[in-house]
Order: sequence, then structure tokens, then C-alpha cells
Amino acid sequence: MTVYGIPNCNTVKKSIDWLKANQIDYEFHDFKKKGITAQKLNEWCKVFGWETVLNRKGLTWKKLSKEEQSAIDNQEKAIAYMIENTSAIKRPIVEKNGQAILISFDENRYAETLG
Repeated sequence: MTVYGIPNCNTVKKSIDWLKANQIDYEFHDFKKKGITAQKLNEWCKVFGWETVLNRKGLTWKKLSKEEQSAIDNQEKAIAYMIENTSAIKRPIVEKNGQAILISFDENRYAETLG
């Protein structure tokens, strides 16, 4: 299992704390340090939709002007933006056996999916 995110994100911390508490082994992929590929983002968009993968609640998105935000209106543009600004990726994203299965953190969803 791989957890993708950035270590100082509170949602990522909650996810990792839950995994540790439930004794579930995982590998952490810090996309601030290791980056992320367009291929991986496309896979996640296929599972969750690009509108979900793009974090519109974070500071990175909110720093954009309304014009810049409205210009990111499709998956291709969203992926280009997320590659340049990895903080704009909703996190964490959890993969099991190479397949994205969870996005963000919800204790009930984690228990259902990984319990």
C-alpha cells in the first residue's frame, strides 16, 4: 500500500495515524520531494475524476486569480497545474496493489475499505 501526500498536511497525518493505529503497513510517497507523473495523475483522475483530485480548498488554489481558476477547466489543464503545484493535489491518495482506492481521509471509509 502506498500513501501519496505531503508530510506536513493535517489530513495526511490523520490518515497515517489511522493506518498505524490499525497496524496497516504502508509506504509514503512525498510528492513534494519525489514529484508525481502525469500518468499517475491521469490514473487517479480516471478513478476519482479530475475535479476531485484537484484540491480547490487549499491555499495553493485560493492564491490563483478568478481568471486563472476558471482557465483550469479540463483534466489536461488540471494535470499540468498539479504537476507544477503538487500542493494542489487532494491528499492523501491511497493505493493498494497499484490501484487508487481512497482520496482524502474519512475514518469510516478507511475502516470499510481497509478494515
